[in-house]
Amino acid sequence: MPDALPSISPSPLQRLRLPWTEAAGIALWLKRDDLLHPHISGNKWRKLAPNLEAAVLAGHQRLLTFGGAYSNHLAAVAAAGRLLGFETIGIVRGERVEPLNPTLAFAERQGMQLHFLARSTFRLRKKPEAWAEWQARFGPCFILPEGGSNDLAVSGCTAIAQEVERVGVHVDYWIVAAGTGATAAGIIRGKTRGQVLAVSALKGDFIEREIARHAGIEAGTHWQLLTRYHHGGFAKWTPELIDFVNAFRRTSGIRLDPIYTGKMMWAVYRLTLQGFFPKGATVVAIHTGGLQGIAGFNERFGNLI
Repeated sequence: MPDALPSISPSPLQRLRLPWTEAAGIALWLKRDDLLHPHISGNKWRKLAPNLEAAVLAGHQRLLTFGGAYSNHLAAVAAAGRLLGFETIGIVRGERVEPLNPTLAFAERQGMQLHFLARSTFRLRKKPEAWAEWQARFGPCFILPEGGSNDLAVSGCTAIAQEVERVGVHVDYWIVAAGTGATAAGIIRGKTRGQVLAVSALKGDFIEREIARHAGIEAGTHWQLLTRYHHGGFAKWTPELIDFVNAFRRTSGIRLDPIYTGKMMWAVYRLTLQGFFPKGATVVAIHTGGLQGIAGFNERFGNLI
């Protein structure tokens, strides 16, 4: 029988003293969830842990999930399956292209069976209404939604805030990247003080409804969605963003990805320069991992990062 993900000690909380934080007089901390595991890092570990515990308790030996060709979630599920003894099946949006990109090649090396669907079909077949068809095709599966975001995942992310507060850091602002909104919702549910700023990696504000649904709290004093830092939309980028990501690594020694954490930290930087955070404020940013995606990004666009 497969195992559940083991319990983990809190990820490091690192104080960042950068020229722009010091000039503004704010205390910026980075919750280093990227260090949780080399392949199941960041919010992927947080989301998967309670789901895989449920899979083990239900007697499942096979995981099935969905994602795009560069999905952090697919890579993490494949790695977790290899680590814990699950069979894994990945339903991938788009056509198979050889050679596989770094993300999908990694997933296959971990033993994941990849099945490709045209984009229009994928939109329909990833919905819970179609899950019975997947069960009929592949046999009993524990099915994870695209991105791994469900109520169990949200509950796993509450520990992020709890770990920070447990060490006595009095947070005024939490800031986290948002793709599905589950991680932000978990922090909202797990914190006892401070406002959560969710930085949308996508164009538009539709994630706000998902965060509110998962958190059980409408946007307002407890949290808000920031929609101005996506650099063109999901997986879009600008030279300004890439320059910032590279400069941040030079000054801090910390890698950011251009899809999520780079945009999140760019938002912190711009808000700081604009005087959004009052002098003396304590800001905790969450590093949600996703660094595996850098190889695929560089493959597509040149070695920019």
